[in-house]
Amino acid sequence: MKLKSVTRRVFCIGAAAIGSLVTVGAKAATPVRVGYIPVLGSSALFVIDGLGWAKEAGLELELVRFTSGPQAIQALVSGRIDAYVAGVLPLLQARAHGVDVKVVATGAIEELSLVVRGPLATGLDAGKPGGLAHDAVAARFADFQKMVGRKPKIAAQPQGSVPDTLLRYWLKEREGVDVSAVDIVGLDIDGAQQALLAGAVDGAVLREPALTVVRTRRSDVRTLATGHDLMPDQPGSVLAVLKPDAPDRKVWAKALTGLFVRATSLLAEHPEQATPYVAKALGGGLLPPAVIEGALKASAPTFVADPARIMASVSSLQNFEVSQGLLSAPQPVDALFDLQTWRGGAQ
Repeated sequence: MKLKSVTRRVFCIGAAAIGSLVTVGAKAATPVRVGYIPVLGSSALFVIDGLGWAKEAGLELELVRFTSGPQAIQALVSGRIDAYVAGVLPLLQARAHGVDVKVVATGAIEELSLVVRGPLATGLDAGKPGGLAHDAVAARFADFQKMVGRKPKIAAQPQGSVPDTLLRYWLKEREGVDVSAVDIVGLDIDGAQQALLAGAVDGAVLREPALTVVRTRRSDVRTLATGHDLMPDQPGSVLAVLKPDAPDRKVWAKALTGLFVRATSLLAEHPEQATPYVAKALGGGLLPPAVIEGALKASAPTFVADPARIMASVSSLQNFEVSQGLLSAPQPVDALFDLQTWRGGAQ
C-alpha cells in the first residue's frame, strides 16, 4: 500500500512537471517579426510557416507584408520588424546610416527579368527569351522612338530599390545605352504588373509570379532580358536579421537561418511540394495554384541559399549606385554578410 502510494505520488509529480515544461515551452516560443515582399523569392518563409517548422523550432513567426524593399527597410530601422526578406541594396543604405543589419542567407538569384509588349516586343521569339546581341537593345529603343514618337516607358520599383538600380545598371553598364533613352516609371510591385497588363507602359522589370501572370494574360509579352542577361548572379531576395549578434537574437537567428536554408532546398528540388503554401500567401484566392506551381518550377534553378554567391554582384551594383549619386559612399560589402550564421544554419 505504501509502495503504491509512493508510486502514485511520483507519477503525479512527474506528470505535473511534464505539464509545467509543456506550458513553459509553449510560453517560451520566441516571437520573430519578419517583413517580406510578396514575390516568389520570399517563398522559403511561406514554406517554413505552412509546414509548421517555425513552431517546431520554438519560433513564433509574424509575417509582415510590404510592397517594396525601401518600405521594409523603414520598418526594420524603426524596429517594427526583426528580420527582412527582400532586396539587398536597401540594406547597404541602412548600414550607411548606422543600422546593424546583416544578410544571413539568400532566397533566390536572377529573379528579375525585363518583359516588354507592343512595338517594343516586335520580332522577339517567345521561345527564346533574352540573349540579344550587343547593340540590339539600343537599336530597338531607337526604332521604337521613331515608330511611336516617344521614348519607351519601363516600369520598375521606386528609386533605390533593386529593380530600379538593376535596370539602370543593365542599360548603362551592360548595353551601353544612356538611361535617358527610356522613361523609367517607379511603381510598387502590383502597380508595375498592372501597368504592363493595362498597356500603360511598354515594359516592366518583374519577377515571379508576376512574370507568369503577365505572360498568361497577354499573348504579346516577350522577355527582352532574362535575369542572367540583366546581371549574372543577380542579387535577389535575401534573409537579413537586425542585430544578429545580440545575445537575445543569436539563437533564433541561427534557427531561422537553418529553416530558411532547408526551405530553399525544398523549393529548388521539389517545388511542387511548396505550391499550397506559396499559393496561399501570394495567390490570395485570385491566382490558380497551377499558375503558382508553374512559376515555382520555372524558378527552381534560381532558389539558392548561399549568400556568398551574390557578394560580387552586390559590390558591382553598389559601385554603380555610388557612381550615379544614389549612394553617398560605398559600404564594406563583406560586413553586410554574416557567413558564420549562414554556415551554422546550413549544417
